[in-house]
Amino acid sequence: MTDVGRHPLIELMTYSEVKNVRGYVGNFEVTILRRARFVDEKECTACGDCADVCPVIRPNEFELGLSTRKAIYSPFPQAIPPAYVIDIDACLGNMPLACEKCYQACEKKCIDYDMMDREVEVKVGVIIVATGMKVFDPTSLTEYGYTRYPNVITSMEFERLINASGPTGGELIRLDNHKRPHRVAFIQCVGSRAQRRGMPYCSNVCCMNTVKDTILIKEHWPDIEVSVYYIDIRAFGKGFESLYMRSKSYGVRYIRGLPGEIRSNSSGNLELIVENQENGSVESHEYDMVVLSIGLEPDETLEDLRQKLSLSKTADGFLMEAHPKLQPVDAPTRGIYFAGCAEAPKDIKDSVTQASGAVARAGILLNKGEITVEAITSRIIESKCRMCGICAKVCPYNAIIFDKSKKQYPKVVEAACAGCGTCGAECPFDAIVMRHFTDEQILAQIDAMLETNPMDKVVVFACNWCSYAGADFAGTSRFQYPASPRLIRTMCSGRVDSKFVLHAFRKGAPVVLVSGCHFGDCHYIDANHWTAKRIEKLKKRLEKLGIRSERLQLWWISASEGQRFRKVMELMEEIRQTVTPEEVEETKRILEEAEAKKVKAG
Repeated sequence: MTDVGRHPLIELMTYSEVKNVRGYVGNFEVTILRRARFVDEKECTACGDCADVCPVIRPNEFELGLSTRKAIYSPFPQAIPPAYVIDIDACLGNMPLACEKCYQACEKKCIDYDMMDREVEVKVGVIIVATGMKVFDPTSLTEYGYTRYPNVITSMEFERLINASGPTGGELIRLDNHKRPHRVAFIQCVGSRAQRRGMPYCSNVCCMNTVKDTILIKEHWPDIEVSVYYIDIRAFGKGFESLYMRSKSYGVRYIRGLPGEIRSNSSGNLELIVENQENGSVESHEYDMVVLSIGLEPDETLEDLRQKLSLSKTADGFLMEAHPKLQPVDAPTRGIYFAGCAEAPKDIKDSVTQASGAVARAGILLNKGEITVEAITSRIIESKCRMCGICAKVCPYNAIIFDKSKKQYPKVVEAACAGCGTCGAECPFDAIVMRHFTDEQILAQIDAMLETNPMDKVVVFACNWCSYAGADFAGTSRFQYPASPRLIRTMCSGRVDSKFVLHAFRKGAPVVLVSGCHFGDCHYIDANHWTAKRIEKLKKRLEKLGIRSERLQLWWISASEGQRFRKVMELMEEIRQTVTPEEVEETKRILEEAEAKKVKAG
C-alpha cells in the first residue's frame, strides 16, 4: 500500500464509494463519492496528538471490538494515506461549545468540521473489480454459543489476539480472565459447506488458516493443548500437505467430526459434545478457548456494484467470469476484470495471481488502443424501427442508447454489445438484425430439420454457454438419450424469438424445447429472465388458441449437467410420444389461420 500511495501514476481514493458507472469499454465514466474525512489528508502527519485528547471512546472495528479507538483515529496501523479520520457521528466537535479539543491540539490545523462529501467524475478505459469479501457471522449458530460465552471467538478475532500489533500485543489470552488458555479447540467449516445455515460451498482458506494458527500456538506456547474438529482437511496447495503434517508433528490433535453443542461448565470452561466419526463414539472434551473457523461470503456491497457494472453472478453470490478456463479474470461485460475474492473465495497467493492476470489483460487492451468484437452484434434497421425503446430496456449491457425525447433512432454501441440477441427477440417490429444469428438463418435451420419426418423430432433451442455445452458434456460422457432432439445453437436463450417457436409448430414439430442457463448463472447477466417471461406469455397464447402448451417446454441446463440434459431429453421424448399426427395438423391449421389474420390486419 505504501508503494501504491507513492506511485506518481496512481491516484488512491480512500474513504470513497462508486455511485454510478456509465459508458463502455474504453469510455467508462465513473461517478465517485468521496466522503468527508474532516481531516486534511495532505497536511496530517498522523502524530496522534488529536486522538490523545479526544474524550470519545468507541469500539475499534479493525480490532473486531477487542479494543477501543477515539472519535478521531487512524483506521488501522500503516494506513495509506497516513492521515486520521473523524467519526462524525461520534464526534462532539461539530458542537464547538461541547468540544473542540482535537482542533486545539492539532498544530497544523488539519481538522475541518465543515468538510463536505463531494462527487468526482473520472474517465477510464478499463475497470478492475477487487472488492474482497466479508466473513460469516456465527451468531445464528446458537449451539456454539458465540457472544454468549466470552471464550468462544472467531478465527478473525484469534488473528488479532496473536498479532504483535493487536490489542494484547500478541499475547494469547482468555477474554473472561485475561489468563493464558491451556486447552484450545478449533472448529472447522463454520458457515461453510452448510445448506441451511451458512453457505453451501467450501471457503477455500479455512483449513490452512487453522493449520497455520495451530503451528503458531505450538511454536510460541508449546504447553498449550490444541485440537481441531473437522469434516476433512483440504490441503491441496503447494506445500500445504507438509504444513499439515508439521502441525500434527507438534502434537495437534485432529478429530473428524463437528461438535453438536458447546456448554459452559461449573469451572467456567467450555465443554464440547462431539461424535468422533473415526470410532463412532460420542465424546465430551473440555477447553479453555474455542475458535470458530468462519467461512467467506460475498461482500454486502457487491450486489449494488454488480448492477452498476452490469455483471453476472453465480448462485453463490460471487461475480461470474466470462469463461472459467479461457477467460478466468474477464467479466462478460467488456473492459471489466476481476481480482481476488470478488470472484470466489481464494487465498493470498491465488488473489495475487489473479490480480496479475487482471492487470495483464487490462494492459493488453489499453496498449492496443482498439478492440476487436465478434461479428454477432446487433444492428438496427431504422426503416422498421418505431422508436418504442424496448430494445434499450431489455439490453443487459446498456449497449443500446435511446432517448425518446430527442426523437432519434436507438444506437447500438458495438463495443459494449455482447451479442446475446435479447433485443432482437423482444423487438415487436423486427427492426433488429443479429449478425450471424439472423432470423433467416435460424428459420432456415428449422425448415431443414423438419423437412422430413417432423413427427420424429424435437426442436431444441440451446444456449451456447450452458445447455449446448451440457449436450456436449452428455455426449462426451456417453450418456444414452433419445435420438429425437435436434439442436439449434443460439448465443443465449434470450435470442429465441416467439416466432421461431411458432414457425417450428407450423412446420409440424410435435415438441419445442427452449433451454438455457439457470437463473443467477446467465452468461449475459439476466437475459434468461426475459426468456422466461417470453415463454410464459407464449404458453398462454398457445392455450388461448387451443394448442396444448405442454408441447412447449422451458428448461435450465448448465454446462456441467450432462445427466440433467439426458433426463430432460427423455422427458421430451415422453411428451413427443403423446402428440398425434392429427394434433400436429390441427396446430398447423390454427397457426396458419392466425398468421393469415395477422397479415390481413396489417
